[in-house]
Amino acid sequence: AFCCLNLLKKDTPMKLDQQTLLYEGKAKKIFSTNDVNRVLVEFKDDTTAYNAQKRESIQNKGLLNCQISARLFETLEDKGVPSHYLGLVSDSLMMVQHVKVIPIEVVLRNIATGSLCRETPIKEGKELTPPLLDLYFKDDLLGDPLLTRARLERLGIVSNQQISEIEILTRRVNDVMKAFLGNIDLLLVDFKLEFGFNQSGQLLVADEISPDTCRIWDQKKSDSNERILDKDRFRKNLGGLAKAYGQVLKRVDAVCPKPRKYK
Repeated sequence: AFCCLNLLKKDTPMKLDQQTLLYEGKAKKIFSTNDVNRVLVEFKDDTTAYNAQKRESIQNKGLLNCQISARLFETLEDKGVPSHYLGLVSDSLMMVQHVKVIPIEVVLRNIATGSLCRETPIKEGKELTPPLLDLYFKDDLLGDPLLTRARLERLGIVSNQQISEIEILTRRVNDVMKAFLGNIDLLLVDFKLEFGFNQSGQLLVADEISPDTCRIWDQKKSDSNERILDKDRFRKNLGGLAKAYGQVLKRVDAVCPKPRKYK
């Protein structure tokens, strides 16, 4: 057990046995509701890396990601960033707008680390000014390849205008998140976003925003391993992943209101 779970009043789990499972991914399950414009997202304890070549179940990981995501979605909402988020149904269940997900992963990097340093001569820890924004085709079988504008045009997934809107929204998310996390001594190193269109055709931030999808470093720690509060703890076999996520939730919870309940 760890202290952050004491922040959460345990809800009675919602029964999903009568809900239709629409999709199951590596970290979440999506269920239908009686409203075609709304779906339930269940956050799983499954933890994967390297396109699921490495896999483990870590107790409370799903709950922590759900709680962190809810608070961060509401923080973005307060700053005018639209997302699919509607509210929490229980500790690890989130109600969201049903969106048509765009098969593109958008990665924004403030600090060089990870694959960028493996694939280029850019040195680990270098501040990237302006932040580097990369687009990847979301397909595990293809290894999520890097996309160029020319490739995007050939694929016909989105228009040039929509890509521009995605890039503008991503940089807006970065501005809000960097400032918010910086105020609680957390450094936003990089993050991955997914987007989708709702039934009205509005572009929305989708998926989740959590230590599973963001690299977050503790600014109070100088050690290169101890400062890691994200999924790199799992990738690098450092252990303590749930404790690290719990630390993120504790700091975020200290400056955020409790997430709203969906009714």
